[in-house]
Amino acid sequence: MRWFYTIFQAIILMILIANPLMYFLYWEKFLELWDQDKLQTLAWIIITEFLIITFFIRKFFHNPIVKLEHTIKNFLVWNLKNSSIDFKKTLNPHLNYTLSFFSKTLNTLKNIKDEFIHGKEIKSEVDLGKEIQWKMLTKKLIKIPDLDVIVKSKPAWEIGWDSYDIIKEWDNYFIYVWDATGHWVWAWFIMIMVNALISWFCKVYKNWANILARTNEILKPRVKANLLMSLLLVRWDSKEKKLFMTWAWHEYLMIYKFNQNRTFRIKSGWVALWMIKDISKLLKEKEILFEENDIIVLYSDWITEAINKPKKDWSEEMFLEKRLEASINNAPYVNWNDYKSARSVFNNITMDLSKFMWYKHVQLDDVTLAVIHYKTTWFDSKNDFAEKIEDTYITEWNW
Repeated sequence: MRWFYTIFQAIILMILIANPLMYFLYWEKFLELWDQDKLQTLAWIIITEFLIITFFIRKFFHNPIVKLEHTIKNFLVWNLKNSSIDFKKTLNPHLNYTLSFFSKTLNTLKNIKDEFIHGKEIKSEVDLGKEIQWKMLTKKLIKIPDLDVIVKSKPAWEIGWDSYDIIKEWDNYFIYVWDATGHWVWAWFIMIMVNALISWFCKVYKNWANILARTNEILKPRVKANLLMSLLLVRWDSKEKKLFMTWAWHEYLMIYKFNQNRTFRIKSGWVALWMIKDISKLLKEKEILFEENDIIVLYSDWITEAINKPKKDWSEEMFLEKRLEASINNAPYVNWNDYKSARSVFNNITMDLSKFMWYKHVQLDDVTLAVIHYKTTWFDSKNDFAEKIEDTYITEWNW
């Protein structure tokens, strides 16, 4: 193609130079030698040459530029959103490079604009999902007899896949936190279904193990194999004043024993929801010795997996269980009394976690924290710590 274009260009150039020069130098000779018929023939030859040259210039040079201009105008008014932008090759390889550049550039810009417009639509759907999640899962906490409960969840992005709930049925108060593997809309949708099923099964069963087994049985055939959900659940029998625990492959249950002034870990089970079809034989509800002024802490894994740097570079440290235990143990006593409160423990974990991550932190995952205090008869919430933590006690991260 390049050699053809070079020959074509040389011929056109020769014609454009030779003809006017010849006519200028030999015009008088033409008038002397040629009669009028020959002059008319010569005039037709000149006109034909002009038309041929004009045709080639328009077809291979002018028209492609005009089409490029027209395409750019249509692109600016967004008339090309459903079509691909292509230009035909010309005899001019230099012009072909230019057209190819604009073709790729405009197609790239069109894709970016499509993604941007689609992204705005997705964002509106995400906002809707966030609103639904907020209305379904963020509610005023139910007051539980003899217990003081503080629980919060903070998503890492617009939609969360960690959360919590407190459900009352009969004399039982079902309290749980959960964490869905796999992120974004799929995990969020599954989380909503699990919350709905558990809320219903709490009306039928009085045992967490039965509730989880039925939930797993219904959702297992409907959930992707790579998606799991871990849960840590406690049930408070307000009549018997007893606490029961059921777990599904979640983090430790931390319990602060007032009489020993020490925090203990209770290990979670190894089976998660949808790991196998029938988990009924693997789930157990276990009674936990929970006495006055004891405190239990339920949390999702980001608390212990939080790092002390803005990014992972193999030199970072994680918060881990030991720091969480120390944070619970070192929580201040209420108004110079000898007991801790849910608020003192919750605030102390928040402050320690914030200081550990320091500044320019990145929350890499959702976080949920629930602190439950078995109150004594003389506990007075007026003497408790304030809900808002002063800025001098934290760095950047806060609820």
